[in-house]
Amino acid sequence: MAMFEGLTRLDVNNVPQPAIAEKIDVSADGLNYTFHLRDSRFSNGDPLTADDFKFAWMRAMDPVNAAGYAYPIAAYIKGGAAYNAKMGKAEDVGIKVINPQTLEVTLVNVAPYFLALTAFPTYFPVDKKVVQANKDWNLKAETFVSNGPFQMKSWTHNKEIIVVKNDNYWDAKSVKISELTFNLIEDPKAALTAYEAGQVDGIDSVPAGDTKRLLKSGDLKIDPQVGTYYYAFNVTKKPFDDPKVRQALTLAIDRQEIIAAATQTNEKPAFAFVPYGINDADTSKQFRDVGGDYFQEDVAKATKLMSDAGFPGGKGFPEIKILFNPNFNHEKIATVIKDMWSRNLGISVTLRKEEGQVYLKLLQSFDFDVARVGWTVDYMDPLSLLDIFTKGGANNKTGWANQQYDTLIAGVKKNLDPKARMQQMHDAEKILMTELPVMPIYYENLKYTSKSFVKGVIHSPLGLVDFKNATVEK
Repeated sequence: MAMFEGLTRLDVNNVPQPAIAEKIDVSADGLNYTFHLRDSRFSNGDPLTADDFKFAWMRAMDPVNAAGYAYPIAAYIKGGAAYNAKMGKAEDVGIKVINPQTLEVTLVNVAPYFLALTAFPTYFPVDKKVVQANKDWNLKAETFVSNGPFQMKSWTHNKEIIVVKNDNYWDAKSVKISELTFNLIEDPKAALTAYEAGQVDGIDSVPAGDTKRLLKSGDLKIDPQVGTYYYAFNVTKKPFDDPKVRQALTLAIDRQEIIAAATQTNEKPAFAFVPYGINDADTSKQFRDVGGDYFQEDVAKATKLMSDAGFPGGKGFPEIKILFNPNFNHEKIATVIKDMWSRNLGISVTLRKEEGQVYLKLLQSFDFDVARVGWTVDYMDPLSLLDIFTKGGANNKTGWANQQYDTLIAGVKKNLDPKARMQQMHDAEKILMTELPVMPIYYENLKYTSKSFVKGVIHSPLGLVDFKNATVEK
């Protein structure tokens, strides 16, 4: 949220506000959006037009590019999903440039949260002229062009990115910081050392072993985050194709013990999938409070389920591996769960740590037993999480599918009645939490450190960080 800006921008309350679009018209049926763009420019001085938005969105959906995060656009814009799946034509996608300052978008279904989506990174524009002239435009600072409050000054790969105030930004007068340095430190311990030495003013990943000390000193900030930390079962593989096995594994762990041993930052144990922080149809209540918990930890019941599945006392159960990407907390959590499963169910469990790209490929090819996954919402609606598990969904890393579930989710996307729509999502979550292709562990917190003289940075519960109105007051 430093170098780019979309049609809208989320404020401190996560409400979308006009950004590049200064005026927005919505049709009575909620399917057509007309965005009237303000006069604005890219960091290189090129005018930003409606065609740049269309180009960026079509580029994200183009199946040739195989963009991993195409779905926030493809799933909502008419013709987008078909085009992204190589089953439709580009000209049938509901994005129309009326003139350089007017963009018309047609949705496939009503989406009450669509304006919030237009603040999401996948919806950011790119300079069509620059991208067409140089396919590697985004790999070097010298050719990197953006439209947000800051522009790239230098990029030392795997070390740091320095951005400076973008004088061509339409609201440059509101930007107070002249320069930001993002240190690319992968090791949380090394990042914390740099923070405590005064070399950086904030970090976004805190080693679990240091949380208590940092909380006491006031350096560690804990804010709400709307996300769930969970394990995915590969249901395409035995014995995880058996719901009894998945249920047994889910009931056989102690979430509060995991939180105390690993994260140590008071996360809430997860006994359902959708986290706290999202309103129900009655906005005085939260979706999670209305839905309640769907299961309870129960080692005795887990043992019986395992026996019913044909593995009494764990006998005959194959050795399983927990897949995770490198991170001290991920490894600590996996170690605790490994010990709980071994102790409570009598099964053999090992750990499988793989580097980022290898880890992702293993997930995508379903080459794993159980894998660490996490999801933070893209918009403040339960659908942002529940839509993951439809059949063949790009982010469904379980291989699970359920026709009744898919029907409910499809109905949610067409339903204009807020109460009925919300009930469909409660019904869908109940199916998910009955069959348990995933094992919810805890609802995430947003953890970071920040020097006291840094003000005005917005840490969104969606996991985004906005520096537009940041100041340094030493």
